[in-house]
Amino acid sequence: MTDYEMHEPDFSGTTTEDWDDPQLEDFDTDDLDEVADHFILSSSGFPPENFTDLKLPVVDPDGNLNKNALATAKSGGRGVGAVEDLDDETADEVTELIDDLANEHFDDADFGE
Repeated sequence: MTDYEMHEPDFSGTTTEDWDDPQLEDFDTDDLDEVADHFILSSSGFPPENFTDLKLPVVDPDGNLNKNALATAKSGGRGVGAVEDLDDETADEVTELIDDLANEHFDDADFGE
């Protein structure tokens, strides 16, 4: 089982814009420590060893927490349930973090309630 590390992402604002998972070239930097601030999980810790170690992006390259990204991160298809080798305890903690971020930063969010 992969030992994922979770952390709360850094962001400067919020948005409800359409969401598409960012690629490394979408960021103005190739500093993985800065890029990692946009993600919730890493399979190699923070900062990550490689961009592909990062999972569950929720902050866009402009630094905005994205409500649609949170919904995607929570959903099964590309979200928590799709992360390979994620143990149940970490999955529950990640889901709780996603719910908290959405409910605290978006007035109309109704995550996990």
